[in-house]
Amino acid sequence: QMEDPIQLKEEGNKYFQANDYEKAVQSYTQAMKLNKDKALQAVLYRNRAACFLKKEEYAKAASDASRAIDINASDIKALYRRSQALERLGKLDQAFKDAQKCATIEPHNKNFQETLRRLGANIQEKVNARGALRIQFSTDSRVQKMFEILLDENSEKEKREKAANNLIVLGREEAGAERIFQNNGVSLLLQLIETKNAELILAAVRTLSGMCTGHKARATAILHYLGIDNICMWMSVDNEEISLAVCNLLQTITDCLLGQGKEERHGKEEAVVLDTKKDLRMITTRLLDMLVSKKVSGQGRDRALNLLNKNIPRKDLKDHDNSRSIFVIDNGLKKILKVVGQIPEMPDCLPLTENTQLTASVLLNKLYDDLRCDPERDNYRVICEEYIKSKIDPQDMDKTLHAIQIVSGVLQGPFDLGNKLLGMKGVMEMMVALCGSEREIDQLVAVEALIHASTKLSRATFIISNGVTLLKEIYKKTKNEKIKIRALVGLCKLGSAGGTDYGLRQFAEGSTEKLARQCRKWLCNTSIDTRTRKWAVEGLAYLTLDADVKDDFVEDEPALQAMFQLAKTSDKTILYSVASALVNCTNSYDTKELVPELVQLAKFSKQHVPEEHPKDKKDFVVKRVKRLLKAGVVSALACMVKADSAILTDQSKELIARVFLALCEDPKDRGTIVAQGGGKALIPLAVEGTEVGKIKASHALAKIAAISNPDMAFPGERVYEVVRPLVSLLNTERDGLQNYEALLGLTNFSGRSDKLRMKIVKERALPDIENYMFENHDQLRQAATECMCNLVVNKEVQERFVADGNDRLKLVVLLCGEDDEKVQVAAAGALAMLTAAQKKLCSKMTEVTTQWLEILQRLCLHENMEVQHRGLVIAFNLISADKELAKKLVETELLEILTYLGKQEDHPKKQHVINIARDCLTRCMDYGLIKPISQA
Repeated sequence: QMEDPIQLKEEGNKYFQANDYEKAVQSYTQAMKLNKDKALQAVLYRNRAACFLKKEEYAKAASDASRAIDINASDIKALYRRSQALERLGKLDQAFKDAQKCATIEPHNKNFQETLRRLGANIQEKVNARGALRIQFSTDSRVQKMFEILLDENSEKEKREKAANNLIVLGREEAGAERIFQNNGVSLLLQLIETKNAELILAAVRTLSGMCTGHKARATAILHYLGIDNICMWMSVDNEEISLAVCNLLQTITDCLLGQGKEERHGKEEAVVLDTKKDLRMITTRLLDMLVSKKVSGQGRDRALNLLNKNIPRKDLKDHDNSRSIFVIDNGLKKILKVVGQIPEMPDCLPLTENTQLTASVLLNKLYDDLRCDPERDNYRVICEEYIKSKIDPQDMDKTLHAIQIVSGVLQGPFDLGNKLLGMKGVMEMMVALCGSEREIDQLVAVEALIHASTKLSRATFIISNGVTLLKEIYKKTKNEKIKIRALVGLCKLGSAGGTDYGLRQFAEGSTEKLARQCRKWLCNTSIDTRTRKWAVEGLAYLTLDADVKDDFVEDEPALQAMFQLAKTSDKTILYSVASALVNCTNSYDTKELVPELVQLAKFSKQHVPEEHPKDKKDFVVKRVKRLLKAGVVSALACMVKADSAILTDQSKELIARVFLALCEDPKDRGTIVAQGGGKALIPLAVEGTEVGKIKASHALAKIAAISNPDMAFPGERVYEVVRPLVSLLNTERDGLQNYEALLGLTNFSGRSDKLRMKIVKERALPDIENYMFENHDQLRQAATECMCNLVVNKEVQERFVADGNDRLKLVVLLCGEDDEKVQVAAAGALAMLTAAQKKLCSKMTEVTTQWLEILQRLCLHENMEVQHRGLVIAFNLISADKELAKKLVETELLEILTYLGKQEDHPKKQHVINIARDCLTRCMDYGLIKPISQA
């Protein structure tokens, strides 16, 4: 055996390199027993620690490394090996400290840095895991405590309210929702619903909605646990808050099943959740059953209709799958028709609200629009025809009445289909016959159906020849206000079928003002139901075609306020009628210019020639607009714009846009319009709707943008939404005023921030603005040049001027030579900024046209100091850009101009001009191109 510890150490090293760790340990251990040198002893301990690491005996490795460190505290190998051993033993904090010491001794060692990063991440992960565990235990106990408080009838009211709110908040958080779900929460929430306490039911339903949001697996499980029958039963209750909350819960579940809403990944949930079509079909079937159940409240029926409206028709017609609509038509169209055919005045009527039947008509329309081909539409029509035929019974007038009511309802939905149903044998004749019935209910239904049928002029001709006399008789004789008002609207509608007030006057027999006063009286009578009062609004929509009527109407403050109040209801007919009446009052409808020669010819042939009423002249229109603004029309319009797309049709949007444009005519009124929310309301009107409506709304926005502070008119990010509508008006198909005011608006915007300038450039407005700079029309050319003056501050615009192969710079230089002073100011400003920002443009300016020097000299001598100052700034930029270019300028008459201006005595009004001229001369002296007078 060896007696030398050093030799034993070397032997141990050889065994270690040969991966024979057991023999290496034996050699190092023997060496330790013989050794008396502390330094060698530390080496032996750390070497044996390395062997133990390889043998995965981490406690022994850590012990040996510690002994080495006790001898030499800065032994970096021992520190690192102990760190490795401690990490394996799970003592991450201690391992991190050793690794930190290693990194302090050798800060550039990448191995140590990587170890520190790894240990730090592991420690953080461990801390997070502990925290999550603590939170989980804490959440579980909180959930349990909340349910205990809520289910204890003796709990204090404040404690129960707090627990309910906390539960709702917890249900909206993913971690909280999962804890509630895992801790039998759905069962406990069901118990809360069964307490029949409204507050507890709301808390439970809202918590369930939060738990379902964005989680398909959980939503499916909750749907099956609660049962669709229970959900529909809760939605049917006659409590608006509960009914709405349950409706939202079912919508959330439906969104999850359809894969809509918040997108989240939840592990292997896709493997757990099977095909959702079966569940969606089950929900749809139950909703259709709700429509015809007498146990369902009017609000519940509305909720079912709203859910069907929202989820059945396709969102995007590019999606070819309309199977949901086909399923509803095949299995539920007759149920929807039954709702449409209800007559509220009859004893067997289902519970309804004022909006139920209109919402059903909207659903009929959406389903019809969702069909892809004629066979599908024919199937829809056949189902409707068969259902109506089954209701027509000459021996049973009540059944026949339902058939007419169904036709009336379809006419408010898919009108083309309704028009075909009118062509069914005996339908029109039955309508007219019912008008002559002695029963008031027959008259009520028949008159309403005639009104809807007369929208088509071809049908109106039939009614004019058959039903007008009856309508007049009904209006004069009936004492039932509901029938009277409908008869009046029918007469008004038929009278205005030609689109002018002439026919209206004929039918009203000269008493339009009297009829209008009656309509206003009905409108202001809050004791009359909303459904009847809406007919008064529709009557006024026709009667206000008469100039005397509209003038009286805007002076009737109570009637205006009553109409504005009704406009806030979710009713398609009311919105359209209010918008129509306002269009008539503001004369914002399209009018045809009368050709004098044709007027004379008509008079010669003794034909009626419509003449402009004195109260339709501009002064009266302006007065009416001011009166409407004072009455708060903008707030009413802003409220109308917020209505659901099913209620606010494209035609209604166009009418509202027309009214807004008329209101914006006077610049003094635009501040009021902005203050009352008009700017915000116009943005969606300019983006969606008919082409005419979008143009009118965009023009109104341009009028506001032209003179208003954008930060006030369109606060926040909203201002960026206005840019596109303004750019859409820069089109040769638009008239000059629209072009001009759009340019003014963009000029105002481009002067606010570079972000807005960038938005204008991204909307590709630059080529259009440049085109208007060529315009012969002075105001358009001026507005476009001023807009470009603001835009050239943007770097991307500057780069377009620098780029080769365009005449942008040439155009600006030539515009500086225009006689129009305002154009000169704008063009010179643009050129001054361009030459200051881009030195390349200074030399390019001298190449684009031979007239550049003459134009520059004229600018520097201009009588208008604003133009003169900008010209001198351009000269300074050219001189500063390049010595050769400066030399070129000094050799021209420009030096004399600069000398003359620079020698002038100081003067406050023109000091800025004198100073810039002196700066030009100073720069030339710096180049050595000219000398001071004393050196000359």
